[in-house]
Amino acid sequence: MDTELKHILRQVKRIELRTRQAMNDLTAGAYKSRFRGQGMEFEEVREYVPGDDVRSIDWNVSARAAKPFVKVFREERELTVMLLVDVSGSMKFGAIPGLSPRSKMAAAAEAAAVVGVTAMQNKDKIGLIGFHQETAVHVPARRGRNHTMRLMREILTQNTLQTQTNIAHALEELNRVERKRTVCFIVSDFLGDLEQLPETLRRAKRRHDVVGLRISDRNEASLPEHNAPLLVQDPEGTDSLCLENNKKARKTYSDLYQKQRRQCERAFRSASCDLVDIDTSDSCIAAIQAFFRRRRRRL
Repeated sequence: MDTELKHILRQVKRIELRTRQAMNDLTAGAYKSRFRGQGMEFEEVREYVPGDDVRSIDWNVSARAAKPFVKVFREERELTVMLLVDVSGSMKFGAIPGLSPRSKMAAAAEAAAVVGVTAMQNKDKIGLIGFHQETAVHVPARRGRNHTMRLMREILTQNTLQTQTNIAHALEELNRVERKRTVCFIVSDFLGDLEQLPETLRRAKRRHDVVGLRISDRNEASLPEHNAPLLVQDPEGTDSLCLENNKKARKTYSDLYQKQRRQCERAFRSASCDLVDIDTSDSCIAAIQAFFRRRRRRL
């Protein structure tokens, strides 16, 4: 086994242990109450009995039978969770000594582990679509610890050279391969061309429960405050640019970065999808737990 693979396996084990130790009953309960059993399958109609919810009355059948009948639904207990994880070039950013503890890719793997371990504890199936401008890896949804650990290995071993992001492609693949309802977590920095994102999210939302986990590094939000020229390179391409790093250039950069973030937020709002922010310096576990609690209260 080569050194790189050993290092990745150690990373996976550390992420799993840290995640499992930090998970508690509150997380599992909030996850169940928000996501599990949301799908309902029609089973039969039966005659109304006192105490039945009047909203379940089947008026067409009741009219034909001249007495009230109610629809009976069966709760779908099995849940499929799909992780759509961005493995494009910009996800390499981070792990800067003294500034950020880990790369965005490492934070994405940990966020995926939190969702994966929660699904595993609830005996749900979980799958993975790793994407850049195309699909890098697709692992169909299954259950079990070994399968969940495999998903994290797949995320950490992807080659994130200068490849662009195409979230629309990943969501279209999800719609193509998953005909039944899933809970879909998009784990990405959402940097790049987002023009198609609002419509693509709305299409995915018609069938799936879509949640965005936005991974960011606070050091990306602004340029270093010095006046020396700065060489910057497109993380998802081959272009580079020498900037005159003055006050005006720093403001222009910061404004464009914030504009991109607002565009992403508008896209999720317009599709009625949730967006959760996770910084590389913060705990993925705490952010996702807080999200589960918020959705449980909201419902």
